[in-house]
Amino acid sequence: MRIEKRNSRYLIFDGTFLYRRRGMYVVMDGLSHRVLYGAYGINEGPRDLLLFCRALKDQGLEPKSATMDGNPYIFRTVQQLWPKIIIQRCLVHIERQGLSWCRQHPKRTDAQHLRRIFLMVLHIHSQNDRQEFEQRLDQWNNKYGQQLVRTPSRGWVASDLSRAQSMIINALPYMFSYLDDKNIPRSTNALEGYFSRLKLRYRQHRGLSTRHRLNYFRWYFHLAPR
Repeated sequence: MRIEKRNSRYLIFDGTFLYRRRGMYVVMDGLSHRVLYGAYGINEGPRDLLLFCRALKDQGLEPKSATMDGNPYIFRTVQQLWPKIIIQRCLVHIERQGLSWCRQHPKRTDAQHLRRIFLMVLHIHSQNDRQEFEQRLDQWNNKYGQQLVRTPSRGWVASDLSRAQSMIINALPYMFSYLDDKNIPRSTNALEGYFSRLKLRYRQHRGLSTRHRLNYFRWYFHLAPR
C-alpha cells in the first residue's frame, strides 16, 4: 500500500456497503478532496477499521483532524492511534438521523421542539450561533429531556426520541471543531459524492468474479482519486 500526500492533515473517513454488511472504506484529504487510500471488502467493525487505520499510520500519515460519522469503532480507533487528533462529527449525518427519529410531522410537543433544534445544525457559522444552539438544547433538556430519561419508553416514537436525545448529547463535544479551524470539513459529503459516482460506474460491472471485483476497486481507488 502506498498513500498519496502523506502530509495530509485534514482527513475525512467514511464507508459504504455494497453487499450485505461488507463494502469499502475510504480516507480522503479534506482540502483537495483526493482519495488517499481505499479498501474493499471491509466490515466497519473494530478489527477491520483498526487494520485500515494502522496501515495509514504505518505509512507515516499524521493527521490534525478527522471528520467522520457516528461509528464508535472508527472514533475509538482514530483516537487510539492519534491521541492528539481533533474529531469533527459529520453534521449532515447528525441532522439527517435526528430528523428521522423526530419524524417529519411529529405530534409530540417535545419532538416538535427537538426537530427545530436539529434543523439548526447546518446553519451554525459562528461561536454566537453555537452558543444559541447549545442554549436551546439545554432548555429542551431541562424542560423535556429529563422527563424523557425518567419515563420508560412507550412505543417507537418515544424510543426514537430517546435515541435522538442521546445522539446529540454524545455528539455535542465534537460538533463544532470547524469553528476553530476553517480547514476542518464539517461533513463527509465529499466522500458520499465519491461513493455515488463509484457505485454508478460499478453497476456496469456487477458480473465480476470476486477476484476481479477486488482488482476493479483497487484500480478505481488508484485511477479515480476524486
